[in-house]
Amino acid sequence: MNSFSLKEYGLETNKIFYQLDPEQLHQMTIERGMGREASNGALAVNTGEFTGRSPMDRFIVKDDITKDKVWWGNINIPFTPEKFNSLYKKVITYLKDKEIFVRDCYACADSNYQLNLRVINEYPWSNLFAHNMFLRPQEKELANFEPEWTVINAPGFMADSDIDGTRQHNFAILNFTRKIALIGGTGYTGEIKKGIFSALNFILPMYKNTLPMHCSANVGKKGDTALFFGLSGTGKTTLSTDPFRKLIGDDEHGWTKENTVFNFEGGCYAKVINLSAEKEPEIYAAIKKGAILENVIIDSEGKVDYDNTSITQNTRVSYPIDHISNIKRPSIGEDPKNIFFLTADAFGVLPPISKLTPSQAAYHFMSGYTAKVAGTEAGVVEPVPSFSACFGAPFMPLHPAEYAEALSRKMKESQVNVWLVNTGWTGGPYGVGTRMKLKYTRAMIRAALSGELGLYTYDTYHIHSVFGVAQPRTCPGVPTDVLSPRATWNNDKAYYDTAFKLSNAFRENFKKFESFASEEIRRGGPQRYNY
Repeated sequence: MNSFSLKEYGLETNKIFYQLDPEQLHQMTIERGMGREASNGALAVNTGEFTGRSPMDRFIVKDDITKDKVWWGNINIPFTPEKFNSLYKKVITYLKDKEIFVRDCYACADSNYQLNLRVINEYPWSNLFAHNMFLRPQEKELANFEPEWTVINAPGFMADSDIDGTRQHNFAILNFTRKIALIGGTGYTGEIKKGIFSALNFILPMYKNTLPMHCSANVGKKGDTALFFGLSGTGKTTLSTDPFRKLIGDDEHGWTKENTVFNFEGGCYAKVINLSAEKEPEIYAAIKKGAILENVIIDSEGKVDYDNTSITQNTRVSYPIDHISNIKRPSIGEDPKNIFFLTADAFGVLPPISKLTPSQAAYHFMSGYTAKVAGTEAGVVEPVPSFSACFGAPFMPLHPAEYAEALSRKMKESQVNVWLVNTGWTGGPYGVGTRMKLKYTRAMIRAALSGELGLYTYDTYHIHSVFGVAQPRTCPGVPTDVLSPRATWNNDKAYYDTAFKLSNAFRENFKKFESFASEEIRRGGPQRYNY
């Protein structure tokens, strides 16, 4: 503990631990019975009741800054300044005289866009997460460090929804006037990083002429940057962590007016379900001392069972980005040449890779499609289409059309290639078909990056009869029949029945964007006829 004060936040306590190193936070977590050390050296914790984000409990304070700019609705739920101020005081009172862990850090690897942060945590392992995931100032930078935004994280505080204006006892609230992210009632660490991501998704386009993106990024030996958009479980982290390309970042980036791409973060937050050294060696090796494993099962010897989902399927690890050896320093890339939209299509009807026109790219970006699989039951489980605008709707305060139009401008200016990649099912829907092999997806992406998929011509590409996308006829390292989803089914009627079902879901979802999207974007969707 030191003499660091939090009085400017109204927080009175003498038990402040400021800027502790990872080893100290690791040991304090274990000493307080909050975690165990796994055999690989990582700290294993259980986040409690919440093992994932709670989108319905995310709020934005509706004030003079946000009232006319935020796209209000069931994604961006308004919260009054009065309720925020009252709840803030209750959280501060709750934290009084408790041990408090404080970390000064920042977001955005490009110094021209840097956002200084102060993270105030109730738990030591939450503070270790902040160390891993945000960018770490050097010692000399801390002497005159002035935080612009503050994260206050109190997992043990439970709101009273009837009094406090929340939906239930947990909450994550952004206040753009006070520049505070207030989080309570949940130990899930993802709320910390996504709170700042959401803030940047407002700040960067509004004030910095920069497009914020829920994507991973890497760069090749020739300096060509690739972006990978996708929702959770589609392969963003896995596919961007490539031994042949330097990793810029695995989740959150900005694309500037100077045509550069910078990482928001200083670490990676990867899913570890079914993780193996054979399939994902770089991520597997990154799980060592300093990393935090969340909600995994470990045996009496400390060995992690990555296949065990008895707590949650959303098992996670956070680690500093330098746990990956092949990284770009600093985390900035130039001149994006390829964009990949990743989708885990549980219907099994989208091609494993296809090239998109600019209008199709804008349409699919606004749609943000993936598919969820319901709980396993007897027989075949019906896939459920899931659409998340801009591949990250829960974190986007502005209307999706604003981000889509900005992306369209960027794509045209840089003449970037855009690809739709299905990392989901082939040979049938979930329960019938099989998951696309990772080695095939990697081969297709590498072929796209190298130019081996060739020019967009009739001889080299087939236009999909339902979705209108261009699927390559051949690809090095991939069997030809794998490239045609229809061919993998061996049942044309069942394939087209399912394809039209998904295309109808696309059109139904896009209705809410029709009045905001140009005719060019609207033409980028599946063919418009009923089946």
